[in-house]
Amino acid sequence: MTQSFPSQAVIREVGLRDGLQSLRTILPTASKLAWIRGAHAAGLRELEVGSFVPARLLPQLADTAELVAFARTLPGLFTSVLVPNLRGAQDALDSGADLMIVPLSASHAHSLANLRKTPDEVVAEVARIRAARDASGAKTLIEGGVGTAFGCTLQGHVDAEEVLRLMQALLDAGADRVSLADTVGYADPAMVRELFARAIAIAGERFWCGHFHDTRGLGLANVYAALEAGVTRFDACLAGIGGCPHAPGASGNVAAEDLAYLLGSMGIDTGIDIGRLLALREDVAGWLRDETLHGTLWRAGLPKTFAAERAAATV
Repeated sequence: MTQSFPSQAVIREVGLRDGLQSLRTILPTASKLAWIRGAHAAGLRELEVGSFVPARLLPQLADTAELVAFARTLPGLFTSVLVPNLRGAQDALDSGADLMIVPLSASHAHSLANLRKTPDEVVAEVARIRAARDASGAKTLIEGGVGTAFGCTLQGHVDAEEVLRLMQALLDAGADRVSLADTVGYADPAMVRELFARAIAIAGERFWCGHFHDTRGLGLANVYAALEAGVTRFDACLAGIGGCPHAPGASGNVAAEDLAYLLGSMGIDTGIDIGRLLALREDVAGWLRDETLHGTLWRAGLPKTFAAERAAATV
């Protein structure tokens, strides 16, 4: 039987938040603005540009409001931010961001380490955020992101039933969208195919995104499995940077350029100019020269057959 894949998929570049939050380097705002400008020029239309958390906790993301303001000037760019609580959500509403992501960890241990709340306390916070959003009249969407969905370096096993319970609880609390994340890179394709299929069966069109880390080299394989389950939007970071400061060993997100190549080579349209994306990666590598970067496409380059294969796929 031939597997049917979507004709289009979306890559949400999250390097400016998830990528930078765990690095030592504090990137100047001017470089971040150039990053946003370059990503838009390369065809990316969804960017997570930062997080509204206290600057003393994450000085790498202290200029998030300025980045949102700039991103809003670029045509067709959908801008996301992460918020850990109601206070951060109020900042997001004030900024005019298109979407705010509220992270919830299905791992009780990671939830306490990362947010100092139990998972169910985070659900209650989402209900307060929804009430505040509605009262303000803002159009900012709320995404409940369920992390450590496949396990946790602090807790170990995370039960799939608990993941799905919490996802449903987020929807019931007022989240407009939900997503699943393999925060520490524990997932394999079989696990991904099963859990994402069950998640989509519950959330339907309100299921928004898959978020994978390449910690053990299975990031793209897990994307493929999620595609089989019906997922059409994925988080990724240029140069495969990123990780969670409160999850030991949670290295590197799927590299955006590698993901764009995977999807493009399969005939799935992302609207991305991979050549421009690789040029932007070169800029990012220069800005982060003291950091460890990842990915493979930048080493090998696009194969000579790639353009012909894409042309044939559109005939």
